[in-house]
Amino acid sequence: MAKLKPWEVSDELWAVIEPLLPHRRRRFRHPGRKRLDDRLALQGILFVLHTGIAWEHLPQELGYGSGMTCWRRLAEWNASGVWQRL
Repeated sequence: MAKLKPWEVSDELWAVIEPLLPHRRRRFRHPGRKRLDDRLALQGILFVLHTGIAWEHLPQELGYGSGMTCWRRLAEWNASGVWQRL
């Protein structure tokens, strides 16, 4: 098994975190852009926190979405108490 990078979320860790995350339904009318997968957003958050780069410098090539998307998701999860429950 290949060693995961510090910001990559293992299946075991994801199984613990995923049920704690709030579920957001897409609007039926005018659904807009599809929301970035929560696991990818979490990995983007962990990448920024691990490397110390600015949110706006999160490399798009990693596939974790934009830094602003990850920052908003972190704020959303913080407001909903995810970290306290974890």
